[in-house]
Amino acid sequence: MSNKKNRRRAAAPQAKGYSEAGASLTRRALKGFVPDSGAPNEDINRNNATLRQRARMLYMAAPVATAAINTNRTKVIGTGLTLKASVDREVLDISPEAAKKWQHAAEMEFRLWAGKKQNCDALGLNNFESLQQLALKSWLLSGDVFALVKRYPATPLNPYSLRLHIVEADRACTPSEYGGGVTIGGYVEGKIPEGKPGAGHKVYDGVEVDGNGRVVAYHISNTYPHQITSEPQKWQRVEAYGAKTGLPNILHIMDSERPDQYRGVPYLAQVIEPLLQLRRYTESELMAALVQSFFTAWIETETDPSDTPFNEVGAGDIAGVPAEVNADGGPLANNISEDDNEYEMGPGTVTHLAPGEKVNFGNPNIPTAGFETFVKTLCKLIGSALELPYDVLIKEFNSSYSASRGALLEAWEAFKMRRKWFVDDFCQPVYEMFLAEAVALGRINAPGFFTDPLVREAWCGARWIGPVQGSLDPKKEAEAALMLIDNAIKTHEQVSREMSGGDWEENVEQLQRENELLAQAGGNKVTVVSASPKEGDGNGD
Repeated sequence: MSNKKNRRRAAAPQAKGYSEAGASLTRRALKGFVPDSGAPNEDINRNNATLRQRARMLYMAAPVATAAINTNRTKVIGTGLTLKASVDREVLDISPEAAKKWQHAAEMEFRLWAGKKQNCDALGLNNFESLQQLALKSWLLSGDVFALVKRYPATPLNPYSLRLHIVEADRACTPSEYGGGVTIGGYVEGKIPEGKPGAGHKVYDGVEVDGNGRVVAYHISNTYPHQITSEPQKWQRVEAYGAKTGLPNILHIMDSERPDQYRGVPYLAQVIEPLLQLRRYTESELMAALVQSFFTAWIETETDPSDTPFNEVGAGDIAGVPAEVNADGGPLANNISEDDNEYEMGPGTVTHLAPGEKVNFGNPNIPTAGFETFVKTLCKLIGSALELPYDVLIKEFNSSYSASRGALLEAWEAFKMRRKWFVDDFCQPVYEMFLAEAVALGRINAPGFFTDPLVREAWCGARWIGPVQGSLDPKKEAEAALMLIDNAIKTHEQVSREMSGGDWEENVEQLQRENELLAQAGGNKVTVVSASPKEGDGNGD
């Protein structure tokens, strides 16, 4: 017997490392948990069409999903990210005064183009700030969004040809003729045949890549996948960059979560199921509360149930049904029936029951007692997945100052990150294309712009100013900012930008002009105050 046990021990494989932990295939809890992940184009692209439709539906019908998308739109973009030109003076070897003058001229030229919808939007519907909002929301809803670069003839009021056409993710797809028979749920992947531009390149959901995996072109359809139209579907191949200028012909705004990923994932993808179940639960509770709010009564009778039923409640006052009239031809008060075999309830009415009948009234109950607690818990889980603390997602700040501030700070980190991504993918490339045209037209003087890439990069320097972080206690936060300035941890420029989105030098100049006006009017001057170190704290002279 002991020999059998020894043989069994010898035959059993030795479990090592994660094979007895998260990789175990024998533990009861993990035996049925055997995922099979594939390449990004298999795991993401083949499911993106379904994810987009569900994410959009939840945005339109689930309040929590709507709040998540709109909160990002408002905090990341707000009324729009504003250009603040910031050239590198050391590389360009120009004085601060010359740099400031050039920056102001560049900002004014950009405002001429970006401020009017007919100047910057290929469709003539949105100015540049509104295009930012549209692009960000489309990115979050669909996983990615595209901006086609088009050129229109100049006009007397707009010397620039640059126009942007925002294209939704659905229209970037693989041409059916390139499918090679591989079609999965509306997703087509394939290879460009010989005789076509880009022959031999692979196309992943509309993104064409070369043998090195580098994106070289995009394929844009003229119609949406499920659009009802008599127009035949056609595709336009758009090269990623111009062969002569090197400028982008199309901008692709997305967030990569895996290597070799060519299409983005909707922002709501990971929380689609809990959002849908939360919507169903809240709708069922709403319907239950609505039904229970009705004043319901039952009439008990001793009448033989096999007889023809009488004493039924009438239809009442229904739209399209004439009101009942009395013997004189006039309408009955409150439209209450005079039929002895019909009961109706109305204000100020008295009804006599037949012998053997009595009335029982329903007892309305409130909705489920744990409804609020359950919804809050689910919203906290959804918010954590979306990097939106519950307080920010639901806009409910009932906690302490420290807790509410912590929630705002945590959310702001995610907003800043998405703003940086958006600037890199959309705002900055657009500005560089605009600046190249402005220099080529001679409207802006930038020596060396087209001859030296380093000089060009120095001229293209810019910051994009957007909504600033909210403040729960402005006095405390202002005092903290002054302490950071006094200890050289932050500069006046940094604090001005973070707390108000303004420019410190412009603020000082404006204060100087205001002080002059106040002095002329006999008023008190406004001074720039910084925090003074307390005695004995080691920071004094």
